[in-house]
Amino acid sequence: MHKIILYLVILLICATACTSVTTPLPPGSPEPAATQEPAMPTATVAELNARPFPQHTQYASGSILPNHRTQEQLDDDVRAFYDYWKTTYLLEAGQDENEQPLYRVAFGKELPNKDITVSEGQGYGMFIVPMMAGYDPDAQVLFDGLWRFARTHPSELDPRLMDWNVPDNESGNDSAFDGDADMALGLLLADAQWGSQGQINYKAAAETLIAAILESTIGPDSRLPMLGDWTDANGEDFSQYTPRSSDFMLANFRAFGEASGNPVWEEIVNNSLDVMSVIQQNYSTTTGLIPDFIVMTGTDRNPEPSPADFLEGADDGHYYYNAGRVPWRVGSDALINNAATSRAIVRKLSLWAESATNGDPTAFRSGYDLQGNPLDGSDYFTTFFVAPLGVAAMNNPDQQNWLNKIYDAVYNTQEDYYEDSVTLLCLLVMSGNFWVP
Repeated sequence: MHKIILYLVILLICATACTSVTTPLPPGSPEPAATQEPAMPTATVAELNARPFPQHTQYASGSILPNHRTQEQLDDDVRAFYDYWKTTYLLEAGQDENEQPLYRVAFGKELPNKDITVSEGQGYGMFIVPMMAGYDPDAQVLFDGLWRFARTHPSELDPRLMDWNVPDNESGNDSAFDGDADMALGLLLADAQWGSQGQINYKAAAETLIAAILESTIGPDSRLPMLGDWTDANGEDFSQYTPRSSDFMLANFRAFGEASGNPVWEEIVNNSLDVMSVIQQNYSTTTGLIPDFIVMTGTDRNPEPSPADFLEGADDGHYYYNAGRVPWRVGSDALINNAATSRAIVRKLSLWAESATNGDPTAFRSGYDLQGNPLDGSDYFTTFFVAPLGVAAMNNPDQQNWLNKIYDAVYNTQEDYYEDSVTLLCLLVMSGNFWVP
């Protein structure tokens, strides 16, 4: 019995030893696979992102947030709206020549608009996605795909900029100012969020794009944004003196100045503010409303509302579907940069809006002339006009109740690409989660 036990012990020792001995392989045999080392712990989402959502940015002194919902609820509102926006509008678009994934922002929920992408929307996407990093684990992949898509569709005039409409159409394959300006800010956000040591050098790409914007779409004498690289700076109809008010993207311009070290961007900010201030003083004394398009005629180049049918339609000289973004663009600048003139501009407009609706944001009409008369066919509510008013109201502590009502009217209301994209961007601001590098 003892011999049997001893024999079994010897067999066990031998078997154990044999498993640790490397047996010579016959000539020509493949090498065995290397023993895999234990996996290193993977980085958390927070470690991969320098500024993960939510950020809870400290805005300028005297600013307010909606105070009828907790900060956690505000953050969750943004998460929910982003999930909806991403699922609805952020689409796969194949691969580039290096087999890297492409993504685009659809121009609408339904065909044919769903098959279209405009540079404006691509800019919105590149603005939004870096701010949602930390919540969305795919944010960097999506951002890179958005930028690569833009690069596969360059303007035929300045190929550093993006063609404004994809697929191409008969109106020309050139640029639109706002799309490129938001893409450039998005690249700066990406550099701040993820650094520029990966597949895409975000900082270098931003510098190239900012230089192109300055050289091809900023008036050399006016130092104001032009409509696109197709605009003749000295043209008769469209020139460096015919800006679109929604292109006064002041927070973007200040970020470009910081990134480039070029003081010209501060001049562009100041000139944009001057134009809006003169319009309010001379044409919208009571309302503070800004027209979609502005023309600066005569030797003095005094800003005036454009005539009807200047570029897009009968309401080009009214507060309409371009200028509706002004309270968001200018209000954001006041909040993030403590800009006094920006604050004064949006406060005037915001106080009139609250008064004109008797404090009911759902009564705000979808378009007004500069004296505050509703436009024909404007008797409906849309978040496009109302969400930006929330950003403006954040600059006035006396409008806390008005801000809360605006927030309730928009944070869970869904419409289509344009309205929903602007609403999401405004929710990022109203929740305290907007930041710039």
